[in-house]
Amino acid sequence: MSKGIIVDVFVDAIKTIIMLSSPMLIIALLVGFTVAVFQATTQIQEQTLAFVPKIMAILLVIMFSSNWIINSLIEFTLRVYNLIDTITL
Repeated sequence: MSKGIIVDVFVDAIKTIIMLSSPMLIIALLVGFTVAVFQATTQIQEQTLAFVPKIMAILLVIMFSSNWIINSLIEFTLRVYNLIDTITL
């Protein structure tokens, strides 16, 4: 297995991680921004008000996108398993 193949696997892994985590991160950012604007306008400074909506939104995103996440992880795993044929000692 050459160094180029190893680098390609790492790049593919990083791309897969970013692609699969971005929906949760974007939703958390949007919900956090919305809650921050709400807190600034109402001057309510409750700490749990920032965390509970984020957790609920992230859980909803995970629930609705779990099929896509699992399929993407299976595809990545199969791509890595198919590279086993190229290993030479």
